[in-house]
Amino acid sequence: MPAETTLDAPESADSPAVPAEAVAPLIRGVTVLRRLTEAGGTLSASGLERATGLARSTVDRIASTLARMEYVRLEGRDVVLAPRLMELGNAYLAALRLPALLDARADALADELDESVSLAVGDRDGIRFIHQATRRRAMSLSFRIGDLLPAERTAPGPLFASEWTPEDWRGWRARRTADPEDRGFPAVPPREHTESDEEFGRRAARAREDGWALDDQLIEPGLVAVSVPVRDPGTGRIACVASVVSHTSRHTAADLRDTLLPRLRAAVTDMERELREAPDAEAGAAPSGLAAWTGASKQELGREFVESLARGLTVLTAFGEGRAELTLTEVAQATGLARATARRALLTYEHLGLVAPGARRTFVLTPRVLSLGFPPLSRTSLPRIAGPHLADLAARVQESASLAVLTASGEEVQVTARAAASRVMSVDITVGTRLPAAATSLGRVLLADAGDAGAPAEVRARGYALVDEEWEEGLRSIAVPVRDRTGRVVAAANVALHAARRTAEECVRDVLPELTATAARIEADLGVAGRFTRVPLV
Repeated sequence: MPAETTLDAPESADSPAVPAEAVAPLIRGVTVLRRLTEAGGTLSASGLERATGLARSTVDRIASTLARMEYVRLEGRDVVLAPRLMELGNAYLAALRLPALLDARADALADELDESVSLAVGDRDGIRFIHQATRRRAMSLSFRIGDLLPAERTAPGPLFASEWTPEDWRGWRARRTADPEDRGFPAVPPREHTESDEEFGRRAARAREDGWALDDQLIEPGLVAVSVPVRDPGTGRIACVASVVSHTSRHTAADLRDTLLPRLRAAVTDMERELREAPDAEAGAAPSGLAAWTGASKQELGREFVESLARGLTVLTAFGEGRAELTLTEVAQATGLARATARRALLTYEHLGLVAPGARRTFVLTPRVLSLGFPPLSRTSLPRIAGPHLADLAARVQESASLAVLTASGEEVQVTARAAASRVMSVDITVGTRLPAAATSLGRVLLADAGDAGAPAEVRARGYALVDEEWEEGLRSIAVPVRDRTGRVVAAANVALHAARRTAEECVRDVLPELTATAARIEADLGVAGRFTRVPLV
């Protein structure tokens, strides 16, 4: 098969044949996203060509399409995953509901025990994390939301395996034979100690009988964990597994069992009560206008925009809270796509393991959707989100742009991201610089939101602060707030320039609209990234 038509098959030893109606460009696009994910979020175009087996022209067209969707950024020769891609994983997590219902319980347990706590779901013969509450230590947990681990090397694995069918066990054995070093699981080191198939079967049987399971350094030396299943109140089957994870310098596996297991079980009892008492999910607003947008993008970009890829990816966003199971008609209505187009996309996703058939002729998303960029993006920070947007702003207005947060004292702001203008004379401030809050436009915006009595009263009302040569002679700056998805001001963005280049009135007329639009773009990315993950502000 020529490189241009290479189709990425599901990750199993006995992959089924590609359906005749599968959308080849969609499969290629998913392949590109997976390879970028496995590479940590960044690959050159030539690196993608080698990793996917696709022709360079195909890689370029896919990258151009994904960039148009704001799922990747094109930075020189590199293709970089962008926060907006997380909307695909968010669709799965919202439809699942478990993170929204249980994350507060997991976080409280982590605080109580001062240990990392995770929630995981089964993904074929592996497990995939859907929530992490980690501790800040030199020796800390490095797994991310969406990471896939082999079931046999984890504490949750035997619990999930206790519900496997004979077909599931056959698939697990075939995978072990085909991948004896676990190279198909980038989140874990290669397997060093080979456990027999029979031993894992015995561990699964013990987990079924005991109702809990241990990981005694199966992933890597020093890492230990204890797990308890959280059961679905309707079916009694495992909905997810809660784990307490530690290091042997703090706890042995036996110590986890003896001292922390009772508290984990109590937390799981509370989690199961949350599931029983949770009201039915109300369907949120479905995406709209997607089909029209893809059509307009095709008109504008021509051959460089792969419309079938873009339309296929929009199908995943049809799912969400209150929309966990959708019929073909509902998917078509939510996206504005023709039924035939939606059907071919769903068949393609079913082949790739991203969608599964539900009850009553419906479709549901699977945990494998998280393999599309979520793990590397789940550890992003506000400065990393803002950086590219500030660079674009600086290029447009030809002035330096910054992002800052208020320090704990409330008396200073700390610059956390910066894009300098290409000028002989420019404002010289570096990341990490601390400035007096009351004397800077960044600080006045943040102080005004905090209700500080020393902040000019009009700043909050008009939505921006302008400092005109007050802090330093010849320096003008204008700043606006940056809000998180709850509407809380978490940072401020500004443009700073020499007074000779623009008057104060010109700053408001010409720079403020560009700055406001940039803040909105940062907020949009922050809203997507922060829906199910914590985004550090610095």
